[in-house]
Amino acid sequence: MNEHPHIIISGGGTGGHIFPAVSIANAIKELRPGAEILFVGAEGRMEMQRVPDAGYKIIGLPVAGFDRKHLWKNFAVLVKLARSQWKARKIIKDFKPLVAVGVGGYASGPTLKTAGMMGIPTLIQEQNSYAGVTNKLLAQKARKICVAYEGMEKFFPADKIIMTGNPVRQNLFGHSITRQEAADLFGLDPAKKTILILGGSLGARTINQTLTAALETMRAHPDIQFIWQTGKIYIEQVKQAIVAFTGEAVRHPHITAIPNLYVTDFIKDMAKAYMLADLVISRAGAGSISEFCLLHKPVILVPSPNVAEDHQTKNALALVNKDAALYVKDAEAMEKLIPTALETVADDNRLQALSSNIARLALPDSARRIAEEVLKLADNA
Repeated sequence: MNEHPHIIISGGGTGGHIFPAVSIANAIKELRPGAEILFVGAEGRMEMQRVPDAGYKIIGLPVAGFDRKHLWKNFAVLVKLARSQWKARKIIKDFKPLVAVGVGGYASGPTLKTAGMMGIPTLIQEQNSYAGVTNKLLAQKARKICVAYEGMEKFFPADKIIMTGNPVRQNLFGHSITRQEAADLFGLDPAKKTILILGGSLGARTINQTLTAALETMRAHPDIQFIWQTGKIYIEQVKQAIVAFTGEAVRHPHITAIPNLYVTDFIKDMAKAYMLADLVISRAGAGSISEFCLLHKPVILVPSPNVAEDHQTKNALALVNKDAALYVKDAEAMEKLIPTALETVADDNRLQALSSNIARLALPDSARRIAEEVLKLADNA
């Protein structure tokens, strides 16, 4: 057994890729404290800040995603890809990893492809129920493929697949938070039903537009509370809409003239937000869905239409087909989302059924299970 294995973890771009990557790194360090872990990300993307914040070193590649609508723009992308593969080769030669792990995102492609070409064992973590093009290509040389959904044999060789689930943010668990403590953080009433609206770290335009148009409806239901995470891109637009609607200035970053509404661009203490939430409205990213399963949260999923292979819709339907979530199409959100949410949150039997059904899909200890597979590869390298 190698007490000090060198391991590369590559990927990022969104919190949905970064949180699992950091969770896997933490699990590796718990199992093998002497392990040396190096992250490889994409220059200018979120991981270049979030990974150092978590205590790990990261090197960026000059990689970018393909423009599927304007193919003529991809010459520069191909140049960046070639430069990224050259830089990845140098990183691998200098760091000498025993294993390279890919979690999805721009950087994982050139890093794992180069590692495979150099004879380094690779492991892919496929989060979604529908595999992306990059991971399908990388799977040809990957030794292990960790997945979170059944039926992934249609994308990958069955003998390489391990059902592990998706790692989630570890700070969401192990708390003894009371509903009163959670309500106090948001200035809300612990006795009232609460709907938590999430659009990811950047925000979801359709969800934000739908909520903005529903301010009158929210104010007309004072018995229901709303915690609304707008994302940093949309917070000013939302605040301006609230001021225009109420005629009163926002006196505090999160306090508005609608007393049953808490608005913020980013929720730092998600454990308390989840504790208070009776119902969640969210996009259908794989990482978020894994959190809802593990926390047994009833959820209405509004899949983003702006993702590769429409994988969020496929993620959502994997739950809907087991009566473990509700589903509203992005194009129908303005009409159906708020009525569906208000009807559902008022129905205790429906909430309980959704909670029970989504709990059955939870796969705990995912990060540790993936870390164990990584270390097996390292020990056999």
